[in-house]
Amino acid sequence: MKDKRILYVSSEVVPYLPETEIASTAFNVAKKAHGNGIQTRIFMPRFGVINERRHQLHEVIRLSGMNLIINDMDMPLIIKVASIPKERMQVYFIDNDEYFKRKAVFTDEDDQLFSDNDERAIFFAKGVIETVKKLNWAPDIIHVHGWMASLLPLYLKEYYGEEPLFAESKIVTSVYDNGFEGALNKELLDKLKFDKLDESIISSLETPSYPNIIKCAIDNSDAIVQGSDSLPEELQDYISGSSTHQLSFQHEDSFDPYLNFYKELISQE
Repeated sequence: MKDKRILYVSSEVVPYLPETEIASTAFNVAKKAHGNGIQTRIFMPRFGVINERRHQLHEVIRLSGMNLIINDMDMPLIIKVASIPKERMQVYFIDNDEYFKRKAVFTDEDDQLFSDNDERAIFFAKGVIETVKKLNWAPDIIHVHGWMASLLPLYLKEYYGEEPLFAESKIVTSVYDNGFEGALNKELLDKLKFDKLDESIISSLETPSYPNIIKCAIDNSDAIVQGSDSLPEELQDYISGSSTHQLSFQHEDSFDPYLNFYKELISQE
């Protein structure tokens, strides 16, 4: 696996956000991959709660400047970067004032989901892919963590399906027991249709609940990792019925199973 490339895409990563199962796992797996000689890049949203001065984020002008079309609106893409202290690992932040400047992550002061979380997820998915294209950095594996990153497999397979940079990339989705109650904006399906995504592939997102969004990610991934010790029964049953390559739950300090899993995945035709 030395000199292979793994792109880690996570909605949360320590030390930039508080420690959660997703934030810690995404960081630890990337750190151990990096320590094994694997080239890594980490992408996450630049939420407004992240202290840019403390973490020494700075804008990458050569990568910023493009607009992404989200539901017929031009939304400027800003790219920031930082290095995790002592690890020499680069983290790229997808930013936009409209979507990420607010001093909160997923919910408002009343603990209600933001009504534009669907657009934030679309913007994040497109922003990651467009930035990796600009970097001209072809990953062997793309490992997705967290529901705000979970539209990435769909966009890679469908919207960017003809992009040669990702022709050999394998998509891995880690599934966690760390979702949300209720559903995202009901107009998500229409916003995906605006991008001309096949209606038969996205029909399950008519109700954009946490299980349905994760099921869509599973359907568009090459492999699944059980990220939590236990999962919602609906998702556990869905994974059990899937023929997709799978890795069972691994404790935080265990990396060899991930390494073997990555090797098996890369060796598949």
